[in-house]
Amino acid sequence: MRFPPRISRLGAAAAVLSALLMGGTVSATPAGAAAASVGSICYSDLPSQAHDTLNLIEQGGPFPYDQDGVVFQNREGVLPSRTSGYYHEYTVITPGSPTRGARRIVTGEQQQEDYYTADHYATFDLVDFGC
Repeated sequence: MRFPPRISRLGAAAAVLSALLMGGTVSATPAGAAAASVGSICYSDLPSQAHDTLNLIEQGGPFPYDQDGVVFQNREGVLPSRTSGYYHEYTVITPGSPTRGARRIVTGEQQQEDYYTADHYATFDLVDFGC
């Protein structure tokens, strides 16, 4: 299975800082995207199991479920529209659940772009690693 390339969190922060210093703007959601459906969440506010999942993604696995790392199709249209294969999904384990549960991390392929959903893709929060 092919896992998406990742840049370090420091690399993402440097890219944002560079864009701001050069007089540009930085937007978590591009114009025309379903921005109202995507919020943000501080990394420290995520459940501990989401931290575990993000660490596994950073390490390239191994993942607890065969479905982890598969392409997320964004059929709900909540995340910004991208080409097929841009997003990948990973399970955030739900203690006590007999199934994978509803919690996921969905990553963007080309930049440090991690979204958390606790309600099986109805809503997403972009993970903010700076707070």
